[in-house]
Amino acid sequence: MAQRYDFEKIENHWRDFWHEQGFFKPDLNRAKNKFYYLNMFPYPSGAMHVGHGRNYLIGDAVARYLMMKGYDVLTAMGYDAFGLPAENAAIDNKTHPAEWTYANINTFRKQFHQWGVVYDWDRELTTCDPEYYRWNQWLFIQFFKKKLAYRKAALVNWCPGCETVLANEQVVDGACERCGSEVQRRDLTQWFFRITRYAEELLADIDLLTEWPERVRTMQRNWIGKSEGALTRFAVDGFEKTLEVFSTRPDTIYGATFVVLAPEHPLVDVITSSRQKKQVQTYAEAAVNESDIKRQRTDRKKTGVFTGAYAINPVTEEKIPIWVADYVLMGYGTGAIMGVPAHDDRDFEFARANDLSIVVVIQPKGGTLDPETMSEPYPHDGVMIHSGPFNGLPAGLETIQKFIDHFEEKGFGEKQVTYRLRDWLISRQRYWGTPIPMIHCEKCGIVPVPEDQLPVKLPDVEFLGKKGLAEIPSFYNLDCPKCGGQAKRDTDTMDTFVDSSWYYLRYISPKDDQKIFDSKQVNRWLPVDQYVGGIEHAILHLLYSRFVTKALRDMGLVSFSEPFKRMFTQGMITHRAYRCPSHSWVDIKLVKEEGKCPKCGKPLTTEIVKMSKSKKNGIPPDEVIREYGTDSERLYTLFMGPPEREIEWTSEGIRGAYRYINRLWAIVQDYQDIVRDAPSVDISSIELSTRDRQLWQILNQKIQAVTDDFEEFHFNTAVSNIMELTNELYDYVAAHDGDREKMNGPLFKRGIESLILLVSPMTPFIAEEVWRVIGHEEPILKQRWPHFDPAALQVSEREIIIQINGKVRDRMMVSAQESEDREFLETKALAQVQERLNGQQVQKVIIVPGKLVNIVVK
Repeated sequence: MAQRYDFEKIENHWRDFWHEQGFFKPDLNRAKNKFYYLNMFPYPSGAMHVGHGRNYLIGDAVARYLMMKGYDVLTAMGYDAFGLPAENAAIDNKTHPAEWTYANINTFRKQFHQWGVVYDWDRELTTCDPEYYRWNQWLFIQFFKKKLAYRKAALVNWCPGCETVLANEQVVDGACERCGSEVQRRDLTQWFFRITRYAEELLADIDLLTEWPERVRTMQRNWIGKSEGALTRFAVDGFEKTLEVFSTRPDTIYGATFVVLAPEHPLVDVITSSRQKKQVQTYAEAAVNESDIKRQRTDRKKTGVFTGAYAINPVTEEKIPIWVADYVLMGYGTGAIMGVPAHDDRDFEFARANDLSIVVVIQPKGGTLDPETMSEPYPHDGVMIHSGPFNGLPAGLETIQKFIDHFEEKGFGEKQVTYRLRDWLISRQRYWGTPIPMIHCEKCGIVPVPEDQLPVKLPDVEFLGKKGLAEIPSFYNLDCPKCGGQAKRDTDTMDTFVDSSWYYLRYISPKDDQKIFDSKQVNRWLPVDQYVGGIEHAILHLLYSRFVTKALRDMGLVSFSEPFKRMFTQGMITHRAYRCPSHSWVDIKLVKEEGKCPKCGKPLTTEIVKMSKSKKNGIPPDEVIREYGTDSERLYTLFMGPPEREIEWTSEGIRGAYRYINRLWAIVQDYQDIVRDAPSVDISSIELSTRDRQLWQILNQKIQAVTDDFEEFHFNTAVSNIMELTNELYDYVAAHDGDREKMNGPLFKRGIESLILLVSPMTPFIAEEVWRVIGHEEPILKQRWPHFDPAALQVSEREIIIQINGKVRDRMMVSAQESEDREFLETKALAQVQERLNGQQVQKVIIVPGKLVNIVVK
């Protein structure tokens, strides 16, 4: 009788084995076939659930696969430990963020250990460690020297919930991405990184990222937002002032019937008439407090106020009114637009709401547009009308260039390229972050902290909650390092995305205390060969990392321009969550009676959402592992669906994975004697029966399929192919009635060995155990990945299923050529099952060439 599959005993036995054997510790100097595989490092802001596992279990499986393929694999782990997620969690739990963060890091380490996820732990890093953020500060100072870091007053996004500034990228639908508070606008002096210096290169180099998901590349293109057009100057009637307007459609200027300024535009106060002053000020003050995202929503009603001033259209020389409206943003273009209502959606809506004139300047070919009866604008190409010397020209790029040439000739405009991308605002007004290493001296101005005085450490004080370093005089009062006079440290901390913008470089030499990283080794091992993380980082982390890499290249520290060669974005794992109208989200573990709140008994609504602490629907991994084992969780996580898609966690799915692992265990236990006793031979050199050839062919097909699946990150189909191979081995045993004497020992041995090796990256514990059961002493990670025999893939015979009324009744072996011959298949199938028909009348015969014959009888 086969020994029982005791997953707890087996997994405890092997859990430390791979780390102790040094399999995940490549020698960076001697590695010949190098591969740098990296998962995005996590925020240690709370406990893990099974949804977190997808990223790391994929990474561990791929690393093991690559090692068996002969690669020297570098894979490391760290913790993105600074920033609002950890600090807010610490506040909620009434503890210091350092204490909270390091406790969670220990929890993460234990979880990785439990999962059997192994890294080169000697390279572990934590961004809140002064020995890490020292180099954040060093990098900031180098950026300051290169004028890539600068300070200025600007309207910024302020989160009242987190009590800090947010970058544009951290505002989602007008709300803070962290706490959900509605974002406000404030005028503050802040630090920025000049990412716009690299806007064109960041955009152009997206075309080089051929192994990135197209969705990510598109998101970055749209965020950078290159626009080509003309900068045109409109004189302001009665003032010695001009308004600069950027437009991608300068060919519509003859249809400009008004100008709109952003409420923050510096000319608003200058040109507004005394009669309109109060109304304009009231409107502008309200608009400034709204987020850019909210102001630009397409479903938002277009509002505005007339300034009382007029601009002069430079081509018609007509006076047109100047308005203030919140749909125009100071941060984009020039903060002023020319309103062309006949050919722009927002301008059309604004003109109709404020009874402004509409002039058509592009007519559809063969048609006419009446501005009095238009129900929507016409933004398409056509024929120019009411456009002076340009009448009759086809609207389009060629005509646009003619307009730009005309503007330049007349001296009121020129060609210009603009970008939606804005400089990266990195200042934060909170405690838990890298202190900005700058000093403010009344005499010397802004002075960098001397590099030999880095790191500027966070003060070890009792935690202040949402207060920042500005509340700690002992931190910021000091003498100026330049003149010796009284000075103050900068009290802002850096955005946590600065920490993560270069960490992948530090893994190469994490203990180096002389320089930020070893450039020689970095240039040898990078770009990262494979990077894996969530789609939510498509703009923030990935764009910032690309910018920092290019800046470091220009500083002579790296020789490459892009940090990540190949990118994969895994989908989220979702789960059922329960919401009560009185108690919001209800802990899923407390819901016993379906549909009722355990606290008040009210009906619950059910949603399938991302696992999260706030939704109280996370499933702790240790609960799953306690009941089904680590390998079951690993296998199900990889099998549950295409890894790039969102997928729901189900109890039946994990049970199915557990059942499969028991089948794998059973076939090895039951037939280990055949595998142990059979010699290892070249299968192509021995005689094979028809049934042997079928197994040999399917085995090679599955080796090829699983290999392709791993290369393409199709882990769900890899598991499916492995399960099918397992079924084929069981069928092979059944075809011989379990008689060991009748089975081909060497062939069966090859099948079992290949099966174990194929499944081992996904279920390493049971694989290592059964590998020993069948007599091997060397670890699996010292074995080569199974290779397939191309000759075996050439199909000489095929099995055709014979059905009667849709039920399988027999099978027949035919040649590959015969398997495509419908007449032959019908004749042979009818002859083979004649006795089974019992005189029943054949109504029709359905044939699927190469697969089956279905005989329909009555």
